[in-house]
Amino acid sequence: MKKLFVTALALLVCASYVSAQDAKDIAKERREILKMTKSELNAKASKAARTEAKKLAKAGWQVSPGALPLEKQLERAYNMQMEYDENLLPKYLMSEGQSIGEVYDAAKFQALELAKINLAGQLETEITRLADNQVSNNQMGAEQAASVVESVSASKNIIATKLKRVVPVVECYRVMKNKNKEVLVRLAYNTKVAMEAAKEPIRQKLEEKGEKLQGQLDKILGF
Repeated sequence: MKKLFVTALALLVCASYVSAQDAKDIAKERREILKMTKSELNAKASKAARTEAKKLAKAGWQVSPGALPLEKQLERAYNMQMEYDENLLPKYLMSEGQSIGEVYDAAKFQALELAKINLAGQLETEITRLADNQVSNNQMGAEQAASVVESVSASKNIIATKLKRVVPVVECYRVMKNKNKEVLVRLAYNTKVAMEAAKEPIRQKLEEKGEKLQGQLDKILGF
């Protein structure tokens, strides 16, 4: 039974963790972005925003009256997406949600909910990467890290409900042939605030499993 348990944990670690090479590639890319000057970052964001804005406009997407032009919204989103802290963590988690409805506000609400679930999924990815780093640096056992990651995955929907004050950085819509509205939103959520929101649901899940890994969880989340 013990051998089966260890084997299952090993499989979970292999399946869940970002590979060491992937983690190195992510860190390298983020270091390169950190080295870029603000003007270089702005230029890169502006070019990407113009390109995407043209594609979206061609596909029929538009903004509500009084809202920022789509290009400016996208530029703001790209700039936020390229911000990282000293630990190479993204300052903002970026996510997208898309929904169709007869009423604009209803479609927007559903799009926001989908984007929040997407945010929780990205948070899971970041925590998994951080857990992998802890294991690689011999600061945590693989079995402990695997249990924390499993609890994060099981808490994803609860974590999504904990993400408050969600404000879109990009919001646009298009009218379908049947006159329904399709709404697209993109969110930027502060990573540290998201980690804090995720902490309690993960702790509760660990307690339900009868495991006392709060210290390891604090290490992973940086608290």
